[in-house]
Formats: sequence, C-alpha cells, structure tokens
Amino acid sequence: MNYTVEKLAKSQIKFSYTVSKDEYNEAVNVVYTRTRGKYSVPGFRKGHAPRKVIEGMYGPYVFFSDAVDHLLDKSLNELENSGEYRIFSVDSVDDVDAKEDGGVSYAVTVTVEPEVKLGEYKGLGIQKKTEEISDADVDEVVKQQQEKQARFVAYDGEAKMGDTVTIDFVGTRDGVAFEGGSGNDYDLELGSGSFIPCFEEQLVGVKAGDVKDVDVTFPENYTAKELAGQPAKFACTVHAVKKKELPALDDEFAKDISEFSTLEEYRADVKAQLVKKAEERAENAYQDAIVDAIVDASEVELPDSMVKREADDMVAEFESRLERQGLKLDQYLTYLNMTREQLLAEYNESAVKRVKVRLVLSAIVEKEDIQISDAEIDAKIEELADANSMTSEEFKKHIDKQYFDYIVNSVMSRKLMDLLKQFNETPLKKPAAKKSAKKPAATEQTETEQAPAADVTAEENAEEKKEAPKKKAPAKKTTKKAEPEDNKAE
Repeated sequence: MNYTVEKLAKSQIKFSYTVSKDEYNEAVNVVYTRTRGKYSVPGFRKGHAPRKVIEGMYGPYVFFSDAVDHLLDKSLNELENSGEYRIFSVDSVDDVDAKEDGGVSYAVTVTVEPEVKLGEYKGLGIQKKTEEISDADVDEVVKQQQEKQARFVAYDGEAKMGDTVTIDFVGTRDGVAFEGGSGNDYDLELGSGSFIPCFEEQLVGVKAGDVKDVDVTFPENYTAKELAGQPAKFACTVHAVKKKELPALDDEFAKDISEFSTLEEYRADVKAQLVKKAEERAENAYQDAIVDAIVDASEVELPDSMVKREADDMVAEFESRLERQGLKLDQYLTYLNMTREQLLAEYNESAVKRVKVRLVLSAIVEKEDIQISDAEIDAKIEELADANSMTSEEFKKHIDKQYFDYIVNSVMSRKLMDLLKQFNETPLKKPAAKKSAKKPAATEQTETEQAPAADVTAEENAEEKKEAPKKKAPAKKTTKKAEPEDNKAE
C-alpha cells in the first residue's frame, strides 16, 4: 500500500492510502473467508457459497466495507510497528473510494503523541521545606482529644455561650410551618455557628423549662431558595442547659485514650506523629515543586483528543467515588443544577495539567533510558502483600492486568522521582568567566605578552559538560518499560 503523509495542527496526521487491485482483492478474500457464514444462498449450505456467487446475489461491493476495514487495520498496524508513529487515537476515516482500476483509496486521520521539548530538569536548586512542630501544635491535638472526652452536665442556671441547650424547635413563616424547620431534643452548642446567624445568640440566658421565640432572617445564599432572604420565627422549648466538663490532662487521661501510661509519653507520641506527617507533606510538596518546575520549563502542544479523554477519565473516577458512597452522578448533577458537559468543562484545566505532566515525565524516562527489572516489580509486590497481610504468592492471585500495570507504573514513578531528586541536588555549573589577557606596559618586553589561562578554562569547560550519572537498572535478561504515573508524589 502506498500512502502520503500530511501533518496537521495539534499532533494530527492524515495518511492518504492508495491500494492496488491485487491488494484489495486479497483483502476481499480475507473478509469473504471470515464472513461468508452469515450469507444465505439457495442451493448452498450456509458458509459454503463461493465468493462470486455471493457477489452475484448481493452485489459486487458486498464485501467492500469489511475489506476497507481490514485494510485500515493493516495500515494502522504497519504504522505502529514501524516505530515512527505513536498513535494515540484514530480520529476519522475519509475519502473512501473504489478506483476504476479495481483498487481502492482512503484517508485516515490520527492523533499521535506530541513532541515534547524538554526544559531543564537538572540542577533546579529547589529546596525541601519542612515545617517545625512546636509544643503548641502538640497542645492543639491533645486539646482536640480532650474535647472528645468532654462530659455535658445539666444545671439550673442561665445558658451562656459555650453551653449546650437541648431544645425542641418549630420554624414558621407567616405563621405556617415550613419543611425542614422542626426538630426535637436537639443539642445545640451556643456559639458553635451550627444554626443560621442570630439564632444561637437569642438563646443566651434561657433556663430549662423556658419557651423562647427566636426571630431570624435566612441568608440570601441559603440553599433552600424558597427561604433565602426571608424572615422566620422559631418557637423553642428548652429542656435542659448543659455545661461542658473537660477531663483533667493527666496520666489517667493518657491511659484512657491511648496505649501509653503517662501524659508525657502520650505527648511524645503525638509529636512523633505530627513530625512524620509534616515530613510527608514536605516530601510531597518537594516532589510536586520539582515536577512543576520541569513541566513549566517544557513545551508541548496538547492534542484535543488527549485532553478530552483525560477529562472523561477524571469524570469516570469521580462517578466511581460517588457510587462507593451510594450516590449516582446524575442525581448529584441534578442537585447542583449542572450538566455532565459543564462538569467536563470544570475538569478540563486539571486534565490539561495531568496530560502535560505525563508526557513530560515520559519524555524524561525515554531520554534517560530508565528501565525497571523483574526484581524491582517483585519487591513492590512483596511490599503490597505485606501491607495486606498476605504472602507474595497469595497476593499475586489477586493481580489482574490492570492492577499489574498500576504496579509497574508505580515502580517507574518512584524510580523516576528518585532520579529527578538526585538531579535536583546536583547544581549545574555555570560557565567560568574567561580571564582577560592583559598586555604589559609598552616597554622593551612588549613581545612577551601575558597569555590567558587556557588550560584552566578548558578544564572548567569540560567539567560543565558532564551530566549527572544515569541511574541504571540491575543487569537482567528481562526488563520492562512503562510510562510514569501522572500523580507526582506517591
């Protein structure tokens, strides 16, 4: 098959094919053998009628469409196998035509992976910034735990801010109760901001047994549109006023809420956990900063089809999360008064970034020839098996192709990130400024001018050209390559 190539915008390429009569006839024979069983011809058992008989009964072009599809598949396979094109999607098939000489022509437009012009990804000088954990941070966590252990004790005095009142309430507008405006035995902490503005403040001073009318105006942005900006009255019956009592912060408190015997030990553990989380946040932010700097410095024209597929995948991921919570995407969108198209549009910006990150990181993997071995994959499987309290052999029984690809990509991502951090820690040397040659004063020695320090400059220039060493996989007969994950930090 002969074809011409026309490069279009945004990584699209149009291949126009001309197929000879013999090639087309060969394709028809292939599809005739494959599809003849679906044609019924009087006098022949199904699937045994000769090609000419079927064409005579159903028309000379009965196999045309299937034959063109066969040729198209063959064309795309040859393009893929050539290694010259990385086809992402087949966008259209056009100009299909039967030629007078018995051949056929057609054109196929595809999107290929775009060329990435990598920016600098070594010697970035990005610093990891880890936040310091103070005693005040520890105090805050301990305070939260203390609040969880609080007791609420009823008393006869007037309610103050910070107290909890147990109330029945009925909301009315123009004397008519409205939906969702009533409740019984509701514990309301005054000052918590749980109810609409000005509600809780009007209950300050009430006692158990009091009946109090609370006048409010719903906010303009209230979720129930029929109530937004409208005045309402709540008739409240107070059943109890309760004061919060916090447990003492002592060793007994530590024993009650933790595995530790003393408050000091518990606080030390809290600080260790805060330090660990701070380090994780710092590491993730550090890795993100490295990737962001590399991506920002690189150039790539993103095909529309790539961004659209990524946005579709992101919506599908979101839909899957909703389903795990027992929700349907259509119901969720109806509640938000939003269409699926609007949701896709909202994901578009994130999709653009994810696609660019993936393409840029893949380009680095290829340029640095990063490979991963079977041993590294096995180590990751063992790590996952341990995390799930299984042996490696037991865990492997649960691995399908999709999950195996995830494991491979996870190993590649970690290896790539380790290499990028290593590159970042090695600053690039700037070219040394050449020393200017100074001529001596005009004397009898003018012929012996001082020469530049050529040897030193040459040595420095040679040092500049050295790159950070490539990180090679252990020598093995079997190696696997994979694109890095789009997420930047594990």
